[in-house]
Amino acid sequence: MIDAAEARRILAEAELIVSRQEAAAAVRRLAEEISAALGDACPLVLSVMGGAVVVTGQLLPLLRFPLEFDYLHVSRYGDATRGGELDWIAAPRAEVAGRSVLLLDDVLDEGITLAAVKRRLLGQGARECRIAVFADKDLGRAKPVAADFVGVRLPDRYVFGFGMDVSGAWRNLPEVYALKNG
Repeated sequence: MIDAAEARRILAEAELIVSRQEAAAAVRRLAEEISAALGDACPLVLSVMGGAVVVTGQLLPLLRFPLEFDYLHVSRYGDATRGGELDWIAAPRAEVAGRSVLLLDDVLDEGITLAAVKRRLLGQGARECRIAVFADKDLGRAKPVAADFVGVRLPDRYVFGFGMDVSGAWRNLPEVYALKNG
């Protein structure tokens, strides 16, 4: 974790790329798309901690259908800006076998983490596993997994806010910023 002064400096120098209003509109649209696709399925919704906490908190009240909620915690980043080894911190407690599962995450970056989680859930017998992300980063190359529901598309830059962090800070921002040189 960086200190408060460094975090404030990073934010002051960052470029706003998704406004608060755009983020809120994206979450509302995600809710409509997910409701249309899964409203009759009574899905198991799994939030990928910690990045998905913001989108999950805003999205769940907009889903007006029965669902079961749980979470999982898996990371390749920790406080780093580059991904490493996959670390399973907490597995879902809910049974996934035979269920329609919706994974909620903050960002689909390289896709390695979400692809591994999806493989694991399908391997545990989930009937289907769909993915909803607040943001999908345009890397200009294929990813090992695609999101079924996407809030916003982002350029291939280091971004933070709306659940995404920079050195452990600024997940709590209601908008998305890109690092000055990121």
